[in-house]
Amino acid sequence: MNNILVVNVNWLGDAVFSSSLFKALKKAYPQARVSCLCVPRVKEVLAYCPYVDKIIVYDEKGKHRHPWKKWKLICNLRNEKFDAAFLLHRSMTRSLMVYLAGIPLRIGYGKAKGLLTHPVPMKAEDIHRCDYYLKVLESYGIKVEERSCELRLKLEDMQKVDDKLSKAGIGPAEKYVVLNTGGNWDLKRWDADSFVRLAKRLQGEYALKIVFPGADKDREFCHGLAQAIGPMAIVLAGTTTLGESLALYKRAMVVISGDSGPLHLANSVGADVIGIYGPTLPSITGPRGCGRVQILFNGVGCNKAPCYHLSCTNNVCMQSVTVDDVCQAFKKFWA
Repeated sequence: MNNILVVNVNWLGDAVFSSSLFKALKKAYPQARVSCLCVPRVKEVLAYCPYVDKIIVYDEKGKHRHPWKKWKLICNLRNEKFDAAFLLHRSMTRSLMVYLAGIPLRIGYGKAKGLLTHPVPMKAEDIHRCDYYLKVLESYGIKVEERSCELRLKLEDMQKVDDKLSKAGIGPAEKYVVLNTGGNWDLKRWDADSFVRLAKRLQGEYALKIVFPGADKDREFCHGLAQAIGPMAIVLAGTTTLGESLALYKRAMVVISGDSGPLHLANSVGADVIGIYGPTLPSITGPRGCGRVQILFNGVGCNKAPCYHLSCTNNVCMQSVTVDDVCQAFKKFWA
C-alpha cells in the first residue's frame, strides 16, 4: 500500500486514541502516504499527530450537509486514488462514501457490510478504545507492536505558553499542577467544592500554584474556583490554543482531570496524569499515552459502568472519589 485513507471518529478523546493506529500504519508501511478523513472538531488534534500526512475534513453538519456537496467530496476522494481505506466509524454514510470513491480495499467497521471488502466483526466485548481501533488493522493481518497514543508538541506553542505562564507569575523552572474541570457531559465532572479543597491542600502542603485550563465556555466557572482558592490559582481557560494547551500540560508537574479529552491529550504528550473516573470504565477509556498514570475509580453507583444515565442527579460514582484519594495519588508523583 502506498496511499492510505483512514476514516476517523467524531470525538476529541477518540481522536487521541486513534493516534496509535496511525503509528502502527506508518510502522507497517513506512513509505505510504497516510491521509485522514475527519470531522472539523478533531482536525486540530490530528494536526499534532506526527503520523498523519494529510487531513481531509468531512463537515457533515455544515459544508457537506447537502448531497451535492457530499458528492463533490466523494469525487475529491476518488481523485486521490487511495489504495485502501480503514474505517473506524460505524457509519453507513462513510462506508458508502469510500465505496463510491472507488477505493479498492475497504476495511473496517460498518453497518452495511456489502460496502466493505473486509468487514470487521462487531463483538460485544468491552475493550479499550485504542484496541478497538487497532483491531481494524489486525483483522487485515497488520501486526501491531506498540499501542500507546502520541501527539507531538511544536516549539512555537511551547514558547507561547512559557510567555503566558511568566506573565501569570510562574517562572521557567517553577512547578505547577493543572486541574481540568471540564468534560463533554456533566456526569464525568468532579464537583466544584472538591476542586477547591484539593487546590488548597496542594497549595498548603506543597506550595504549588494551580492552573485552570479549558475552553472559553469554562472561563466563568474556573474564575469562580480561583476566587475561592486564592491568588495562587491561575485561570488560562479561554486563552490558549490546542497546541498551547498541550504545551501547558507537558510542562505541568501533574494534570488532574476527569475522563475527558484534556486528560488524554495531556498523557499523549508525556504528561503525568491523575484520572478521576465515575460513570466510565478506565479499562475502556483510560489514558494510553507516554506519561505516568494514576487512576481513581471505585465502581460504585446505581448502574454498572459505563453508565449513560444522563439525567442522574446523584452522581455518587464521582463523589466516591475524595480529595484524600487524589492527594494520596499525588504523593506518588511528588515522591
